[in-house]
Amino acid sequence: MSDARALFTLVLPDGALRLARGPAGGEPAELLPAAADLDALVAAGRDALGAALDGPGDGPVPSGSRVRAPLGSQEVWAAGVTYRRSREARMSESADADVYARVYEAERPEVFFKAPAWRVRGPGEAVCVRADSSWDVPEPELGIVIARDGTIAGYTVGNDVSSRAIEGANPLYLPQAKVYDGSCAIGPAIVPAGEAAPPFAIRIRLERAGTVLYEDEASTTQLKRGLEELAACVTSALTFPAGLVLLTGTCLVPPDTVTLSAGDRVRIEIPGLGVLENPVEAVGRA
Repeated sequence: MSDARALFTLVLPDGALRLARGPAGGEPAELLPAAADLDALVAAGRDALGAALDGPGDGPVPSGSRVRAPLGSQEVWAAGVTYRRSREARMSESADADVYARVYEAERPEVFFKAPAWRVRGPGEAVCVRADSSWDVPEPELGIVIARDGTIAGYTVGNDVSSRAIEGANPLYLPQAKVYDGSCAIGPAIVPAGEAAPPFAIRIRLERAGTVLYEDEASTTQLKRGLEELAACVTSALTFPAGLVLLTGTCLVPPDTVTLSAGDRVRIEIPGLGVLENPVEAVGRA
């Protein structure tokens, strides 16, 4: 929807955290009441986020406020090998390529833990590549916000930064390739499920010193698995009291000659949901 609304999480100039509303793909315009709590809203089910946007406001957003990742205490999980291009890339990098061929066709999808809320980066904050990795990539993905009851409550933009060098060496290294400081970014906002609906276009641009290294576009119509299927899988034997965000996989894979480096900038856009842009830094020891 061109007039869709979004829910932002802000850091005010005095350091306080507040929720705000504004146009999807735009800037936060109005604070919500101080009592509005993202954990409670996501936990309450599919319609609570939209109801919050319909409720009373609490004045304009103060100058100097900063948009942060739209999370309370939600964990971030991720699904892998959900697009054919991702399957091909994982098979190409891997010493055990058949593992990824099988999971792409299997009844059970691949899902894995990505980050606790406190480790997630927001718009403008640095995502990271591991200093002990020689091949690293951004992974632009649609994020689905899942309520406590397992329903899809909203949508957001995500970056599942990954070390392809570590991941490809051995499938058992997946946690090291996927889970480290700065490996996940979410934002700029949550668009409630009543305000937007798939399919979504996903765009990425990777820049280095003002030069575009990689640029491409795809669509969630290319997903092999349905969003409800992925939500059902991740919640089938796990309880999420405040809900969660599930990144749904990528089919935008840079050429093998491209690797993220400190100083790069990653721009991911999902029209109708917003733009997530982050600089890149290195983290850890070589």
